[in-house]
Amino acid sequence: MAPLPGSTVSLPNGSQPGDVSFNSTGANLIGTRVGTSLIDSFSVGAGGRLTASPTSPIAAQAAGPFGSEFNPADPSQLFVSNAHQGAGLGSVSSFITASDGTLSAVSPTPSANGQSGTCWVDVNSGGTALFAVNTGSGTISSYSISANGALTLAGNTPVSSTAGVGAVDLRLGPAGKTLWVDETKADKIGVFAVNGTSLTQLPSVTLPAGAAAAGIVVI
Repeated sequence: MAPLPGSTVSLPNGSQPGDVSFNSTGANLIGTRVGTSLIDSFSVGAGGRLTASPTSPIAAQAAGPFGSEFNPADPSQLFVSNAHQGAGLGSVSSFITASDGTLSAVSPTPSANGQSGTCWVDVNSGGTALFAVNTGSGTISSYSISANGALTLAGNTPVSSTAGVGAVDLRLGPAGKTLWVDETKADKIGVFAVNGTSLTQLPSVTLPAGAAAAGIVVI
């Protein structure tokens, strides 16, 4: 890897950058500012340099935009979790991304889940289901995704047999049939079978005591 001269995008103090995501075509990139509840959006040039959209950054729909994921089946659809609105006020927002990076909200309000600390999100390869981990509640929210990118909450599933054990990241397998969850407070990797938006817990994987795992990657 070699840095591209003049490619750095500077953010104001206190921005607290969160997630950064490319869409599947590599034509657009977004970044969340957790500390100031803003979302940056860019088009990506042929040389890899970024051009901010005419309206970037935009205000998030709720406090603490955190995790983000483009729909792999529709690279114009973007989903952003909102982590800091307060107890029981977790949600996920849907946006449509124009070629220049301009973001347009699918709905004037985010899709609420009644949980706390909605952080990381992942979307299945078919673009029909989204899963979001709620660190404050120790649950996974399941959403269905409509053709226009709108989200409908299907339910909330505890991350372990003991409700309330926090989780900090999650990732679907390539076929979308298995979901792995980093249950860092329990020193475990939770494993769930996926059927549409329904989750069934399978035997978990135990990590060494005090591992304090911070993320999970599935390849």
